[in-house]
Amino acid sequence: MNEEIVELQEDITASPLYSEDLAPVPKDKRTWSVWNLATLWVGMAVCIPTYLLASYMMKTGLSWLEALIIIGVANLIITIPMVLNGHAGVKYGVPFPVIGRSSFGTKGINIPSVIRGIVACGWFGVNTWLGGLAIYSIFIAVTGGEASSVLSFGQFVCFGIFWLLNMFFIWKGTERIKWLEEYSAPILILMGLLLIGWGWNQAGSFGLVIDQSAQLERPVAEIWDYGNDTIILNINPITDKDGIPKAKEYRLISSDTTDNNIWRKINKGSNAIPFLVADVNATYQIQLRNDIHTSSIAEVKISNRESGVGSKIWSYLIWLTAMVGFWATMSLSIADITRYSSSQSAQVKGQFIGLPGTMMLYSFVGIFVTCAAVINFDDVLIANDAPWDPISLLAKFDSVWVVIISQIFMIIATLSTNIAANVIAPANAFSNLFPKQISFRTGGIITGVIGIIICPWLLLNEIQGLLIDISAILGPVLAILVCDYFIIQKKEIQLADLYKEKGIYSFGESGINKAALISLIVGAFFAIGGKWIPAMASLYSVSWFSGFIITFIMYYALMKNRHDSTN
Repeated sequence: MNEEIVELQEDITASPLYSEDLAPVPKDKRTWSVWNLATLWVGMAVCIPTYLLASYMMKTGLSWLEALIIIGVANLIITIPMVLNGHAGVKYGVPFPVIGRSSFGTKGINIPSVIRGIVACGWFGVNTWLGGLAIYSIFIAVTGGEASSVLSFGQFVCFGIFWLLNMFFIWKGTERIKWLEEYSAPILILMGLLLIGWGWNQAGSFGLVIDQSAQLERPVAEIWDYGNDTIILNINPITDKDGIPKAKEYRLISSDTTDNNIWRKINKGSNAIPFLVADVNATYQIQLRNDIHTSSIAEVKISNRESGVGSKIWSYLIWLTAMVGFWATMSLSIADITRYSSSQSAQVKGQFIGLPGTMMLYSFVGIFVTCAAVINFDDVLIANDAPWDPISLLAKFDSVWVVIISQIFMIIATLSTNIAANVIAPANAFSNLFPKQISFRTGGIITGVIGIIICPWLLLNEIQGLLIDISAILGPVLAILVCDYFIIQKKEIQLADLYKEKGIYSFGESGINKAALISLIVGAFFAIGGKWIPAMASLYSVSWFSGFIITFIMYYALMKNRHDSTN
């Protein structure tokens, strides 16, 4: 990649598209090194969703190693466009909404940048609420009070405290954000290693802990139909270190009978039980218990033997798409960060060092610690009750100091993720709407206010699905940015024209590149249309890849002659 750094040579400060916050960063102020960019990614990647990633795959039957490999490959894949898209940030020193003017137009860029900003606002609200709950947990631990199971005044006060903490770093600007990420990273890595050490120490053997992962891969109970009227109910209770089931009894709950309160004995060996199905349309649930604890109620899985290699590979592709999509939105606005990089080499090395490794490490931490919890906590009788969520895990400890220290770690992790991933991008997006009126600070405050308005305490579960779907349609935006910069523009952009109302990026003074918008709409349709159109379901399953590829090809086809005609 070209190491050249281009600086602005023309005075365009009077332009309504110019502001100090959106202006190219001078070369002498590009101080972010490999270490700074790597620690930035450590700070962003260490969060509760990363900790939980492997659990989603293991619950569908994938092994811990398969899950970890998919996470690693996915993050290597997304780091490539992250680095490619970050190139323009280093070379021209401008943020995503400004560099995007070259492909979408000086006005057209507001569409994808504001969508990206709204997604970030949603995640900002969710993470701020979670950070507030961590502060609330410390308050309860210190005072010895009873935690409220419903929304309480104390939770809202703690939410406000964490919100103000976020606003402090926004107000102080990017240098204070760099400081936060730089000092958070070693603490967060130490936290991960301490958690692994705890699990290892409690189990007495590293290998023993890993062996427990097989228990988390199996469903709690399955009904197998082997034909010839042979139907088997197979129960998979969690066992202790010696392989003895923790639960002693089970009860089967069926929709076709009222006789659901009969508890039957669980054997120490095989629990494959001949089973009579009275109604083929019936649904079944199961619950286990011992003398002290009772499990949650779990669904009984109806299984068959027809799945083969093809379905396994397709499952890998679906999960690979989901894992790539985890940082898809950040890949759009990475120039917001790389504009402060000291060189192309720094941004490439920093991102490859910081992102894939941290995602794999903390996903492994989640796997290892949960496996350790399975054999160390007596109340975990079934895989569904394994404390994958670190908040659920912490709730099992009686020590006040363990709760306080661990929740402080949680606050640091949530804050470092929130500021870098969910504040910088929307602050720049809102500033780009009215550069002369909205500064980076004001844009950050707008982000914070929207984060409150969405009421994350009410929409915590519902909003995540919506935000993920919106994120899926942003893959086409990345395709346009990469295609335009590397293929159409050949990395040569007229820097001053990015700030001119009547420059070459005004596209006939309309400010909108119609080719980009058409490509975006078509690509987004193919990426997300399968959610409602059954015939497109396979494209929706791999939405990031399908949207990216289709948009890239279409944009190139529409724009391939433009660069030659304008030069």
